[in-house]
Amino acid sequence: MSGGSFSRVGVVGLGTMGAGIAEVLSRGGLAVVGIEINQEALDRGRGNLETSTGRAVKRGKLTEEARREILGRITLSTDFADLGECDLVIEAVPERLELKRRVFEQLDRVCRADAVLATNTSSLSVTGIAVTTNRPAKIVGVHFFNPAPVMRLVEVIGTVLTEDGAVTRVAELVRGLGKTPVTIGDRAGFVANRLLFGYLNQAATMLESGHATRDDIDAAMKTGGGLPMGPFTLMDLIGLDTCLEVLEAIYRESRDRRHAPAPVLRELVTAGLLGRKTGRGFYSHDKTAPAAETAPAAEAPQPVVGVAGSGALAVAIVAAVARAGSEVRYVAGDTDQEQAARAELAKALDADALARVRGGSEPSELADCELIIEAAAGDTSAKRTLLAAIDGIAAPGAVLATTAPAVPVIELAMATGRPGDVVALHLPEAGSALVEIVATAVTAPGVTDKAAALAGRLGLTAVRCRDRAGFIVDALRFPYLNDAATMLEAGYADADSIDAAMTLGCGYPTGPIADLDRLGLDRAVAVLRSLYAESREPALAPAPLLEEYVTAGRALR
Repeated sequence: MSGGSFSRVGVVGLGTMGAGIAEVLSRGGLAVVGIEINQEALDRGRGNLETSTGRAVKRGKLTEEARREILGRITLSTDFADLGECDLVIEAVPERLELKRRVFEQLDRVCRADAVLATNTSSLSVTGIAVTTNRPAKIVGVHFFNPAPVMRLVEVIGTVLTEDGAVTRVAELVRGLGKTPVTIGDRAGFVANRLLFGYLNQAATMLESGHATRDDIDAAMKTGGGLPMGPFTLMDLIGLDTCLEVLEAIYRESRDRRHAPAPVLRELVTAGLLGRKTGRGFYSHDKTAPAAETAPAAEAPQPVVGVAGSGALAVAIVAAVARAGSEVRYVAGDTDQEQAARAELAKALDADALARVRGGSEPSELADCELIIEAAAGDTSAKRTLLAAIDGIAAPGAVLATTAPAVPVIELAMATGRPGDVVALHLPEAGSALVEIVATAVTAPGVTDKAAALAGRLGLTAVRCRDRAGFIVDALRFPYLNDAATMLEAGYADADSIDAAMTLGCGYPTGPIADLDRLGLDRAVAVLRSLYAESREPALAPAPLLEEYVTAGRALR
């Protein structure tokens, strides 16, 4: 070893992750020694390497010659003694602390005294592994993400015992492999998993409580939250046993109820329903089951929609409805407000869509609408007054909807003489293709179905939930963002590292700190306050950092 560099690296455990790490190292031109427990496991590891590199050739990512060179730099063995000349050894065995400790005991015996030993644990204590060796100063964490050849993030973890320079050298190696290292301290779950699994666990708890269905929660977070996949699809992909192990490890350290595994998750794991790898988890993955056939829906005429309000949200809703091909009426507080809204709509719509819009300042303009949406700016009292006025002119059978994001829908529904006809329609993002339809305890049978059908005719994906703070998207998104703000405030990682962990490690389109600034810290604090007021769960109270920056009128970056 010279200049702090690594030229020969060992990998212990050649499952999907270990084989992926070995491939990454070999692609970087390093000599690699891959170790497995027996010949059968070694043959599986060889198969993992051949399959992964073969797939890359088929996709045009590798030439056949480059594939042969990559495989040629990897020596496979069942003898730990073959790791004796390695500068760095990375353990990638299953996530069980006692198993990892036994591996490190063997590494301690066969590896050179100056060799650095690394664990690829995703949630266990690196310190807890280091203290069982005779070289705790040489132990680091190096957490790759699956699939290792594709994912760019690697979390590099130092402990209070790690010698100066060891983490830096490993981070330099990671960077030289074309990855992005995030250097952090030893906390269960590190950055990405600590943030990700709190969100996943909350989704499982939401499902178990009956707040919303599995399919609606997944659709809400994918379509409305902009994530690559919904939480239940992702948990099935990760493996429910892995999810349970990670949550238990984080909870043992944090004692935060957000990480106490949801009972439904433990039940599925106990039943052996682990997700894709067993064919069933939250979803059934039986490819032989025939797909359900659905008859094509008959085309219904576009509804006439009314919007009460003329601010930015009201204008956005009117524009979306008009683009979908529906006639839309909007009512402003006075003529000046109506004209200002018309000017904004003229900028946003083409001539055909604008022709479908009619504005006014009298509630009677909305009398013939099938769906009337309250989208006025103002406090709860103003919204109650407006809904009561709409109630007086709406046709029998019309659906009345509020867009109030942080007020219990039932409070507004009871301000009308027809609370059974009132739901909430919540658009988590401006211009979103998703609408959350929120029913109260007194919403009449069929009204939610009617609202969903009307939303579908407007080209929106409708999901349904109960009348609880945050509905679906905000109830899952803002606690996750709050966890990130708490992590930033504690100094565990900086804003760039936290954002990189979630974009590069989890495939999120934006990181949580950037998302907080994009969505607005004032909105984040308002939603979190409503979640905390409803649940009294300490983890849902806004992080002091958020409160401070809102008071100062500053963004986090």
